[in-house]
Amino acid sequence: MIMRPGQQLLLPANPVFIWFSLLAALSLNMLMNVGLWGRAPWIPDLLAVVLVFWSVHQPLRIGVGVAFLFGLAMDVHQGALLGQHALAYTVLGFFAISMHRRLLWFPVPNQAIQILPLFAAAHLLSLLVRLLAGDGFPGWSYLLTPVFESILWPLASVILLAPQRRAPDPDANRPL
Repeated sequence: MIMRPGQQLLLPANPVFIWFSLLAALSLNMLMNVGLWGRAPWIPDLLAVVLVFWSVHQPLRIGVGVAFLFGLAMDVHQGALLGQHALAYTVLGFFAISMHRRLLWFPVPNQAIQILPLFAAAHLLSLLVRLLAGDGFPGWSYLLTPVFESILWPLASVILLAPQRRAPDPDANRPL
């Protein structure tokens, strides 16, 4: 892939760090669900953000199957309809992988704008599954969740790409 001028060369992603970040996001999601706000509908889904991030940046390591397994874990934790989160995360993973080549050509703020419809579609799909199962509408604040997840995209990019960044100034020991 041809790099844009000024784009920093990244080290290969460490698989241990990828899985640690996914498990940390799962744990944070679980803590936020039982924490101060309970299951507030406007709380962003951190696991969805991290899954989409790694599906975009490492599509060969994190794919639809991993998204499905983490979705099942969230379904079991929340006591939701089994497959609700799994379906939403699988759709997120599929579309993130399908657009990863195009998405990486844009700067991070533009990536966040392009990821917003992806998060909105996943939440709409999850809402439809909930409504078909007989659950009530969670409220209009539910529509803010994809916006908050899209706002978290630049922060996730900075944090999750930090271990891959090379030293900015090359010297005799670091030629790149």
